[in-house]
Amino acid sequence: MKLLSRISRALNRRPDAPLVTLLREQVASAIDGVEVARAAVAGSAPLDDARSEMARVEHEGDRRRSAAVTRLASAFANPIDREDLFRLSRSIDDILDNLQDYVRELALFDISPGPGQDEMLVAIGEGLSDLDTAISAIAHDPLQIRTRSLAVRKNEVRRLYQESVARTLSGPIDAAALKNRELLRRLDVVGLRLGEAADALADGAVKRSH
Repeated sequence: MKLLSRISRALNRRPDAPLVTLLREQVASAIDGVEVARAAVAGSAPLDDARSEMARVEHEGDRRRSAAVTRLASAFANPIDREDLFRLSRSIDDILDNLQDYVRELALFDISPGPGQDEMLVAIGEGLSDLDTAISAIAHDPLQIRTRSLAVRKNEVRRLYQESVARTLSGPIDAAALKNRELLRRLDVVGLRLGEAADALADGAVKRSH
C-alpha cells in the first residue's frame, strides 16, 4: 500500500518539460567544455584558440543557466523540489566554470599536460552523460531518478586523480610537476562538483518519495 501511495504521489507531480530541457542544455554546455579542454590537452587546438572557444562555451552556459533559473522561479510542480533543482543547476554551472579555469591555467602555466589529465576529462565527460540521463528521468521516469543519479556517483574521477598525482610526483619535484599537480587538482574539483550535482538530484528524489 505504501509503495502504491509513493508511486501515485510521484506520478501526480508532473514535471516541467521545458525546465528539464533547459537543465539538459546546461549539461550539454559542460560537455562542450570537456571537448574544448581535451582538444587543448591533445594539442589539436592552440591554447589561445581553446581559451577563446571556452569563453564562448562558458558564456552560452551562463545564458542557459540564467534561463533555467528564470524558469525554475515559476515552476510549481516537479518530481524534484525547487531547492534541489537550483542546487543541480548551480553545480552544473560550477563544473563549466572550473573547466574554463583549467584551460586558462593550462595556457598560463605553459607546460605539456602531465599523465592522467585526458583520462580524467574522459571520465568527466562520461559522468556528465550519466547526469544527462538522470535529468531526463525527471520527465520520463521519475521513479528512476535516484538510481540514475547514483550512477553518476560511481564515476572514477577521484581515483584517476589520485593515481595521476602519484605518477606526477614519482619523478623530479620540479616546477612542471607542481604545475601539473595543480591542473590535476582543478580537474578533481570538477569531479567534486559533478558529485554535488548528482547528490542534489538524488536528495530531491528521496525527499519526494516520502
